Amino acid sequence: MSVLAIYPSDPVPELAQLLDLSGFIWKGVERPSDVHDLEPDEGWGGAIVQVGSDSDLGWGMLRALRKRDVPVSPLLLIIRGSELQELELRDELFDDFCLDPFHPRELEARIKHMLASEIESITGERIEYGPLLLDLETYEASVDSQPLDLTFMEYELLRFLAASPGRVFTREVLLSRVWGYEYYGGARTVDVHIRRLRAKLGEEYASLIQTVRSVGYRLGESRRR
Repeated sequence: MSVLAIYPSDPVPELAQLLDLSGFIWKGVERPSDVHDLEPDEGWGGAIVQVGSDSDLGWGMLRALRKRDVPVSPLLLIIRGSELQELELRDELFDDFCLDPFHPRELEARIKHMLASEIESITGERIEYGPLLLDLETYEASVDSQPLDLTFMEYELLRFLAASPGRVFTREVLLSRVWGYEYYGGARTVDVHIRRLRAKLGEEYASLIQTVRSVGYRLGESRRR
């Protein structure tokens, strides 16, 4: 198992206990230079950054992990609800986030899903919807024959929506079915991933994912049309 970079280097007891009991291998990083100086020979397998009372230090560590020749990924951000507005213009610095204080079961599930490298697939099958193509064997996605650079959770969310085009899913259902656990911190993470997917689909195809006001999201047109 690859080594996770954890900030701060002396994490809160709840996080340290969760990592140890779940069998994750981790190493604390306290300053941006540690990202390079303490990096394992095989590279970091991911990172978890908990933004505490000094948010400038937390965001500085996120930039140190991402803004390098080989960005550290996947990266999970733990952030307080009062800091959520800080996420708006910083989507590129993290892959997923969890609200602080966190529920241990929720955070453990997030970490495991984020780090998943082997998932059951149906060999040779693919999903096509208009210009969108998802290869379920290689976990590759493209739109209008142009490959999409998606994170694991972005691909999973897009795959789930594309498997039932025209069907509307609430944020709660998406959290349960895509992330695979009961979500304790609200549904904002779905909105963040939808926004990222639309940006990566590009202006011409962003409308493939439609918002159904006060309900949730669907891929494609309504089934009643």
